[in-house]
Amino acid sequence: MSGQDELNNTGAGSGLSPMRLGFYAALAVLSLGAGFLTAHLIKDADGGREGNSELSETRTAYSNAGKLIRRSEPQPVPDVAFQDADGRFHRLSEWRGKVVLLNLWATWCAPCKAEMPSLDRLQAKLGNGTFTILAISQDRTGLAKPAAFFAQEGLKHLALYYDSTSAALAELKASGLPVSIILDRQGREIARQLGPAEWDSPAVSSGIEGLIASAGQQG
Repeated sequence: MSGQDELNNTGAGSGLSPMRLGFYAALAVLSLGAGFLTAHLIKDADGGREGNSELSETRTAYSNAGKLIRRSEPQPVPDVAFQDADGRFHRLSEWRGKVVLLNLWATWCAPCKAEMPSLDRLQAKLGNGTFTILAISQDRTGLAKPAAFFAQEGLKHLALYYDSTSAALAELKASGLPVSIILDRQGREIARQLGPAEWDSPAVSSGIEGLIASAGQQG
């Protein structure tokens, strides 16, 4: 990672009530437990060096849960693969030329489900030729559960994508769910948030619009 990452303290979860925010933030932190335990196991197996790196990244994720982290410099992102509702395979590179909010979620993740309607509304509000949201389910059982959740919640603006291998979690170094990554028009990471947000709230959507504008000025 190059440069010192900058914290955006506008409070990406500010659209949630204090009670809901506290509850879902706690769940998001708990979801990091598996990553923290895995880091310990890696340390034991590999003699410490790789484990220490993983532990440091996981501790950072704990401290930054619920905050939108803006990168001081755009970071390269793996060209992860996933499927659409018809079973066709896609890669992130297909969306280069647009600013993308990439969201990894799952139906077993309560904070993920809580923020999904606001992501759907944000897509309705800002989705166009220059910005889109890719919400990719990490359900290991495939399409059925995320499709049922979309139908139950009446989500009509987000396209349904899934990665039943959950390979994207490892490739994108996601320490828990939900995780949202903002990609610029070159497909590079410019911001990341671990934990839920009320994405269509005035403060948050305004921040996203600012990122879209700044991404258009990057080379």
